[in-house]
Amino acid sequence: MPAGELIVPPQCATESHDDDEAWVWGQIKTEAHRDAESEPALASYLYSTILSHSSLARSLSFHLGNKLCSSTLLSTLLYDLFLNTLSSDVSLRAAVVADLRAARVRDPACVSFSHCLLNYKGFLACQAHRVTHKLWAQKRLPLALALHARISEVFSVDIHPAATIGKGILFDHATGVVVGETAVIGNNCSILHHVTLGGTGKAGGNRHPKVGDGVLIGAGATILGNVKIGDGAKIGAGSVVLIDVPPRTTAVGNPARLVGGKEKPSENEDVPGESMDHTSFISGWSDYII
Repeated sequence: MPAGELIVPPQCATESHDDDEAWVWGQIKTEAHRDAESEPALASYLYSTILSHSSLARSLSFHLGNKLCSSTLLSTLLYDLFLNTLSSDVSLRAAVVADLRAARVRDPACVSFSHCLLNYKGFLACQAHRVTHKLWAQKRLPLALALHARISEVFSVDIHPAATIGKGILFDHATGVVVGETAVIGNNCSILHHVTLGGTGKAGGNRHPKVGDGVLIGAGATILGNVKIGDGAKIGAGSVVLIDVPPRTTAVGNPARLVGGKEKPSENEDVPGESMDHTSFISGWSDYII
């Protein structure tokens, strides 16, 4: 298949995770074989990162281990940590597959699953975060925080290990993304670069945003405090949001104001986080681009 051609079969309710993971992994290996043949300079790299491995979990663990290793955090230690965590939790592997699909379907610059797996730092940072979140839940705080610091240093993406992130997430470009300790991000969200989900000061406790499903957050947006962003909402680029945003509503400006809104969307209406539709919901604002 040509590099830019997109063939991603729809998932159905009866499709098992194992079948879906196997299909995506098969696509990744096919793409790697094709790229190794067309670009021999990458053959050794593609073999070591993809083709020599028997599963997506092993390939991802190897790649993350090499990306995040240092003189004190050895790649072999990290490989074992990532692989053991992914192998023991089917929900984590399902999230990996959903995130790969999200990048492949939503981002026109993503030419293949293997391209996302190897090169998308937003994807890689998100998968590494999923492991730190698991460590945090297991009360292995020093290791979670050490790995969190290394992820931030390598990928320029700072997600606190305690933050909760759903699946089907696209961190597009990802540079400068900051997600605070008590933040929650729902499923099927798309978040662009330099987005902050932060607190409003030095207060402790539950102090970070709660982002619903299918939300689209534009580049450079800042959402502060324990505010709720409803399902299917859009946050405009550069906006500063200090208030709740109802479902299917657009928030734009500094300070953000609310535009439009639909509490009950029709069944076939696009979900912003999935469609990447950056226009507003109401006529008169349809040319407002985030």
